[in-house]
Amino acid sequence: MNRLKTWWLGINSSLWFVPALMVLGALVLAYALVLLDAGTSNKWTDNYPLLFGAGADGARGMLSAIASSAITVAALIFSLTLSTLATVSGQYTSRILRNFMRDRANQVVMGFFVSIFVYCLVVLRTVRGGDESGFIPPLAVSFALLMALVSIGMLIFFIHHIATSIQAANIIARAAEETIAGMTRIFPRQVGEEAGDEAEERLRTADLHWHVVMADASGYVQGVASNELLDFAGQQNAVVRLEHRLGGFITLDTPLLSVAYYDSGRPPTEEEESKLNGHFSIDTQRSINQQDVAFGFRQIVDIALKALSPGINDTTTAIMCIDRLGAMLAFLANRALDQPLRAADGQVRVIARTRDFNDFVCLAFDQIRSNGDDNVAVLLRLLSAIQTVARRTGSYARRQSLRKQCDLIEDATDTILTREYEQNQVRYRLMEVRAFLAQALLPQVPLVS
Repeated sequence: MNRLKTWWLGINSSLWFVPALMVLGALVLAYALVLLDAGTSNKWTDNYPLLFGAGADGARGMLSAIASSAITVAALIFSLTLSTLATVSGQYTSRILRNFMRDRANQVVMGFFVSIFVYCLVVLRTVRGGDESGFIPPLAVSFALLMALVSIGMLIFFIHHIATSIQAANIIARAAEETIAGMTRIFPRQVGEEAGDEAEERLRTADLHWHVVMADASGYVQGVASNELLDFAGQQNAVVRLEHRLGGFITLDTPLLSVAYYDSGRPPTEEEESKLNGHFSIDTQRSINQQDVAFGFRQIVDIALKALSPGINDTTTAIMCIDRLGAMLAFLANRALDQPLRAADGQVRVIARTRDFNDFVCLAFDQIRSNGDDNVAVLLRLLSAIQTVARRTGSYARRQSLRKQCDLIEDATDTILTREYEQNQVRYRLMEVRAFLAQALLPQVPLVS
């Protein structure tokens, strides 16, 4: 079932799926309007000669002109889209290309122009001349004209949308919003119940024989059907231990998970192994669509690293990335993250490999700090982001993660920056942030649970 969900998400976000549906819709619409024209009397159209007065030759000419224009514009749109994808990949990172490919506005515009072409072809073949056997579907022909007029607005909208969507601020904002939406779905929702002391004690004292289940595919773990995995463990009186995090890469015939039965030392059957593999979504690339929210952080970090590279040297884009990363961490700062031990019926059933708050902080800041340690603007904005995140949590452990980042920034200031003016700027800001971290947060922001 999880594999089917992955397949559907991939199809639904592909560049061709919506255009294909629109083409099918155009075929049905053309056929329906032609049947309507053929089955009803259209004498009333004689009262509006300016709208419906075209003869067979005129109808064919208009339909041919609309069809040829539509397919020409469709080719232009596809060329612009490919050019945009190449620009985005070179300027930012190839990991955000899927965001553009599944952009619904792009898909609809592409599908609209191809649909006009198909619609006109279907209607064109029904137009017949002659006094006795002649047939001109006035409603179908008029609707083709209406679609042609609408297409002008669609083309203008598409050009505006493309010009807007490739701006750095919009690319970063879209990736951040998608990540926050994913975190909203996932945190603090957790599978099962958090394992208590009694369940942990039973797990430690149980005589378990772990058996490895090998992966039946290679790729990145996009998602895990957690509820189904918990149900399987409950039905079999077993405990399942995941060997990879979400977003991790798995190779065919390498350990995917381990399973042990509380009441038996037997290995899992082939059917059980196949069922367990079916609870994992494995694909050729990572995706935020299901559960891998860390990939959202990865996308924005990669944009920042590209901006800080000597070939581009775009500090402003890197700073925008830091701002968004700070906002994403602030969202997580007071949320209950997944716990590794999940229980049901008083027994530990799933041992997951989860990320804690410190993992997300390191993912967001470490590489940017390492690549921008000689850039005062980057170091100062990192400190501002740290303070923003600290405002959202009173947890000692989480503030310790932020203090560690301050220590690393101080090390970079002392060893990398050579100008006293720049050093003083960073040290003064460091002093402010550390003073803020030392304060008790009153009232303390509670964890969302």
